[in-house]
Amino acid sequence: MIRVLLVDDHALVRTGFRLLLHSHSATRVVGEADSGESACERYLELTPDVVVMDLAMPGMGGLEALRRIRAHNPQARVLALSAHEDAEHARRALREGARGFLSKRCAPEALIEAITTVAAGQRYLDVSLAHRLALQEVDGGEKSGVASLSEREFEVFLRLAAGHTVQRIAEQLKLSASTVGTHLYNVKQKLGASNQAELTLIAIRHRLIDP
Repeated sequence: MIRVLLVDDHALVRTGFRLLLHSHSATRVVGEADSGESACERYLELTPDVVVMDLAMPGMGGLEALRRIRAHNPQARVLALSAHEDAEHARRALREGARGFLSKRCAPEALIEAITTVAAGQRYLDVSLAHRLALQEVDGGEKSGVASLSEREFEVFLRLAAGHTVQRIAEQLKLSASTVGTHLYNVKQKLGASNQAELTLIAIRHRLIDP
């Protein structure tokens, strides 16, 4: 039996995943969390075999939660989920130690396959995403853009692109406003953007957020 911790800020999504996993004899949901903070607490409490975690959540967010869970247990097996199918989210999640990456728009069978694969200690990526990641790696031009952002800069960039204020981002990431301001300056310099609207356009062009 594969013991699964579901992490997503949408209760409806968690319900759908829970029903799907409970219909499969080899998987069982042993806990749920609606934020990165809660995910870290529940992981320590439950020590699940696999964590299925959405990356885009209010507050800490999935990437930071993944980082903290892996810091506590480097052997933790996390399957990252995203509503976006871009290679950049996948690349960063895998770099932080996720064992697999899956679009939330995938077929139900893919989720079962991904969890089973990750639980067995193997990596999971669908073929199309693996292809895009490979292309990104050989495209040296990517390094001058979004891929050049540090992990914290990337988090700040996504939240700014989504319309959040510096103060709100500081509260979400538990940073000072001046630190977020420094990250914002670096992001603008690296991406060649002069304002928040341009950052939003860049994020949309890279399919990191919905238009």
